[in-house]
Amino acid sequence: MPDIATTDANTSIRPPIPVFIDRRPYEAPRNPMTGSELRELAHPPIGPERDLYLDKPGSGGILIDDEERVDLEADMHFFSVPKHIHEG
Repeated sequence: MPDIATTDANTSIRPPIPVFIDRRPYEAPRNPMTGSELRELAHPPIGPERDLYLDKPGSGGILIDDEERVDLEADMHFFSVPKHIHEG
């Protein structure tokens, strides 16, 4: 009888990974995910007029490009900001 924790390709089936995007909780269905996939995970999706960052204490945030693959860990925090911040 096959092990229910693996697929036919012998790839482990993993539970969703809890992450936060703009302070809202989401469940990432796979790991890793690209910046573009993380943008789509948010509701509403994060549009091209905003940048997506990984919140890292002490760094001010790490910019995540759309094609960049992110190895997710439980409870990672991401945030978005306008691409162009107008001085005022």
